[in-house]
Amino acid sequence: MSASVSSQTITRPAPPAQREHLSELAARHGLTVSGARPPLGAYIGQLWSRRHFITAFATARLTAQYSQAKLGQLWQLMTPLLNAAVYYLIFGVLLQTSHHVPDFVPFLVTGVFIWTFTANSVMAGTKAISGNIGLVRALHFPRAALPIALALQQLQQLLFSMGALLLIVMAFGQFPTASWLLAVPALLLQTVFNTGLSMAMARIAAHTPDVSQLMPFLLRTWMYASGVMFSISTVLKGRDLPDWVTVALQCNPAAVYIDLMRFALIDSFTSAQLPAHVWAVALGWAVLFGVGGFVYFWKAEEQYGRG
Repeated sequence: MSASVSSQTITRPAPPAQREHLSELAARHGLTVSGARPPLGAYIGQLWSRRHFITAFATARLTAQYSQAKLGQLWQLMTPLLNAAVYYLIFGVLLQTSHHVPDFVPFLVTGVFIWTFTANSVMAGTKAISGNIGLVRALHFPRAALPIALALQQLQQLLFSMGALLLIVMAFGQFPTASWLLAVPALLLQTVFNTGLSMAMARIAAHTPDVSQLMPFLLRTWMYASGVMFSISTVLKGRDLPDWVTVALQCNPAAVYIDLMRFALIDSFTSAQLPAHVWAVALGWAVLFGVGGFVYFWKAEEQYGRG
């Protein structure tokens, strides 16, 4: 009785010498790893070359955001106004915070609009990769374009609603002065800060999706520590708190940018209510998160959309 033996071809990995030869061959012909992270300078150049895509993507997202609602783009204005109305009812009327803050309505509305810009930028950043995963996997482009575009979308939304903010401020007796020009550098620094924070959150959420579920609670806590509905300087006055708590509250980046905008638009909000070296602090936060967030996001460029 004869036994038949079936032969099977086994594919063995290439020996180290052969793998080295293949890598040299690829390098000689200019072949690189697909999706490899480019050098930082080249990465910035790629982003700049796609600046038109970034602005178009941001504008398209803004236009489509409320396309299904009957009031359409009016919700960009109504949402912060309704939030301000709720906070006025709770803090201004029920808790009587307005008794301790001059020009409480301009104070409150300015805080709500500027805080909403930061909060929405953070939330958009957490969904920059997961919310566009099909685009990330289908096309090759610098992934930082997504959180940058989403932060730009939030800036466009703020600028759209700034007209209403200025009308409310003027309706309560605050008329244009030279100090209003300070709103421009304050908003520019906040935009850089928000964009960097959005990129940092985009990387974190891309690897830990549960962060996007946790963010609303963290943002609510941050909001209450940022003086959106009350004056931090008034709350701190006469309280025996540790020095680090006072410094942390005064130098909280969200509070710093809100205070700068209030200082620019509201006459009764004077320099005495601003923390020491406030412009240096605002610039420091913008540089720290603008540069740091960008580099932090870039270092994981090869990992987005995989797994």
